[in-house]
Amino acid sequence: MGFIGWIVLGLIAGAIAKAILPGKQGGGWIATLILGVVGALLGGWIGSAVFGEGVDEFFSISSWLLAIGGALIVLVIWGFITKRRA
Repeated sequence: MGFIGWIVLGLIAGAIAKAILPGKQGGGWIATLILGVVGALLGGWIGSAVFGEGVDEFFSISSWLLAIGGALIVLVIWGFITKRRA
Protein backbone atom coordinates (compact mmCIF):
# COMPACT_ATOMS: atom_id res chain seq x y z
CA MET A 1 0.00 0.00 0.00
CA GLY A 2 1.38 3.38 -0.97
CA PHE A 3 1.82 6.55 1.02
CA ILE A 4 -1.47 8.10 -0.14
CA GLY A 5 -3.26 4.84 0.73
CA TRP A 6 -1.90 5.00 4.28
CA ILE A 7 -3.06 8.61 4.63
CA VAL A 8 -6.56 7.88 3.34
CA LEU A 9 -6.83 4.72 5.45
CA GLY A 10 -5.60 6.63 8.51
CA LEU A 11 -8.01 9.53 8.01
CA ILE A 12 -11.03 7.27 7.61
CA ALA A 13 -9.99 4.88 10.40
CA GLY A 14 -9.38 7.82 12.77
CA ALA A 15 -12.78 9.32 11.94
CA ILE A 16 -14.52 5.98 12.51
CA ALA A 17 -12.67 5.50 15.80
CA LYS A 18 -13.74 8.96 16.97
CA ALA A 19 -17.32 8.16 16.01
CA ILE A 20 -17.28 4.80 17.83
CA LEU A 21 -15.71 6.02 21.07
CA PRO A 22 -18.10 8.16 23.10
CA GLY A 23 -16.99 11.40 24.68
CA LYS A 24 -15.56 14.68 23.57
CA GLN A 25 -12.28 14.35 21.72
CA GLY A 26 -10.49 17.46 20.67
CA GLY A 27 -8.58 17.97 17.49
CA GLY A 28 -9.50 18.59 13.92
CA TRP A 29 -8.92 16.60 10.80
CA ILE A 30 -5.12 16.76 11.13
CA ALA A 31 -5.29 15.23 14.62
CA THR A 32 -7.70 12.62 13.25
CA LEU A 33 -5.27 11.87 10.42
CA ILE A 34 -2.32 11.46 12.79
CA LEU A 35 -4.43 9.35 15.17
CA GLY A 36 -5.57 7.12 12.33
CA VAL A 37 -2.14 6.65 10.76
CA VAL A 38 -0.55 5.84 14.12
CA GLY A 39 -3.50 3.55 14.86
CA ALA A 40 -3.13 1.82 11.50
CA LEU A 41 0.57 1.25 12.18
CA LEU A 42 -0.18 -0.05 15.67
CA GLY A 43 -3.03 -2.24 14.43
CA GLY A 44 -0.86 -3.64 11.64
CA TRP A 45 1.93 -4.41 14.08
CA ILE A 46 -0.42 -6.09 16.57
CA GLY A 47 -2.20 -7.97 13.78
CA SER A 48 1.02 -9.31 12.32
CA ALA A 49 2.38 -10.27 15.74
CA VAL A 50 -0.77 -11.95 17.04
CA PHE A 51 -2.76 -13.09 14.01
CA GLY A 52 -0.13 -13.21 11.28
CA GLU A 53 -2.20 -10.68 9.29
CA GLY A 54 -0.98 -7.15 8.65
CA VAL A 55 -2.26 -4.01 6.97
CA ASP A 56 -1.22 -4.93 3.44
CA GLU A 57 -4.03 -4.09 1.05
CA PHE A 58 -6.30 -1.06 1.00
CA PHE A 59 -9.48 -2.94 0.11
CA SER A 60 -9.01 -5.78 2.59
CA ILE A 61 -11.51 -5.99 5.47
CA SER A 62 -8.76 -7.21 7.80
CA SER A 63 -6.71 -4.09 7.05
CA TRP A 64 -9.65 -1.86 7.90
CA LEU A 65 -10.51 -3.73 11.10
CA LEU A 66 -6.90 -3.66 12.27
CA ALA A 67 -6.56 0.04 11.45
CA ILE A 68 -9.78 0.97 13.25
CA GLY A 69 -8.87 -1.20 16.24
CA GLY A 70 -5.43 0.38 16.43
CA ALA A 71 -6.96 3.86 16.14
CA LEU A 72 -9.32 3.04 19.01
CA ILE A 73 -6.39 1.96 21.16
CA VAL A 74 -4.47 5.15 20.33
CA LEU A 75 -7.58 7.25 21.03
CA VAL A 76 -8.06 5.66 24.46
CA ILE A 77 -4.39 6.22 25.33
CA TRP A 78 -4.63 9.82 24.08
CA GLY A 79 -7.73 10.33 26.26
CA PHE A 80 -5.86 9.13 29.34
CA ILE A 81 -2.93 11.44 28.61
CA THR A 82 -5.05 14.54 28.00
CA LYS A 83 -7.37 13.81 30.95
CA ARG A 84 -4.40 13.71 33.29
CA ARG A 85 -3.23 17.12 32.10
CA ALA A 86 -6.63 18.79 32.48
